[in-house]
Amino acid sequence: MRRAGYASVTPVIPLLFLLLACAEPGASPAAQGQAQVQAPSEASESAAPAPQQRPDLYDVTVVRRYPHDTNAFTQGLFFANGTLYESTGQKGASRIKRLNLKTGKAVAEAALPDEVFGEGATVVGDRIVSLTWRAGQGFVHDLETLKRTATFAIEGEGWGLTYDPDTDRLILSDGTPELRFLDPETYEETGRRAVSLGGRPVADLNELEWVDGEVWANVWQQDVIVRIDPETGIVTGLIDVQPLFPANRRAEPYDDVPNGIAYEPRTGRLFLTGKRWPDIFEVTLEPRS
Repeated sequence: MRRAGYASVTPVIPLLFLLLACAEPGASPAAQGQAQVQAPSEASESAAPAPQQRPDLYDVTVVRRYPHDTNAFTQGLFFANGTLYESTGQKGASRIKRLNLKTGKAVAEAALPDEVFGEGATVVGDRIVSLTWRAGQGFVHDLETLKRTATFAIEGEGWGLTYDPDTDRLILSDGTPELRFLDPETYEETGRRAVSLGGRPVADLNELEWVDGEVWANVWQQDVIVRIDPETGIVTGLIDVQPLFPANRRAEPYDDVPNGIAYEPRTGRLFLTGKRWPDIFEVTLEPRS
């Protein structure tokens, strides 16, 4: 089933093409015109990024595969205390789940209210904080029991969520070319950062993950992960994930897209999946020369 009403707010232009078109010194004016992602929707100081250097490009190498529930419309993937957790979407099917990585099955789960569409989630201490798409609210869950303990308001849409332990802030994506920073105790917004590639805004940032001082983000309907400097908003790297589960093998090529990044700081292991994908992939990255 398609995600009803989930229309992209930008033209779906492959970011790998965008990288070549807007960052190559000799790019033609026509190519640069095609590479336009989105004009900022409203004037703001953070919405006018300066020209940037070409990001690094990475390929993925699969270390091993683990099973994944093909009914899971993955919205968030993260580790807490060495255990993998997942948040899923769709009304009536939104869940927070603790997974057995080896089997791909949930060993514990908690349902979100049937009327909401679950989105990204992350861990903060002994809490899981999760988003909803258009319900204007987020939830707080006990990490051990998964029981919902609190609700908080969010402005606009909720897409992806991660936690920056270095500065003690939540980072939220909402479909626009901006990341929003939230206080992890009050959930009040404390700032925003425009995200850009080659000086152009990048919208549709979906699942987020904090990886060694960077924000990594899936991009809705694109087979690429962007690596973002949270202090500048500049995309410093692109990870090509097309080979993991090609679109021609997906039941719904426009919906069953890459979405799910989990990094385990203790071991440095990186795991990727997608919406209704049959596998969770442990991968390593190789720079493309």
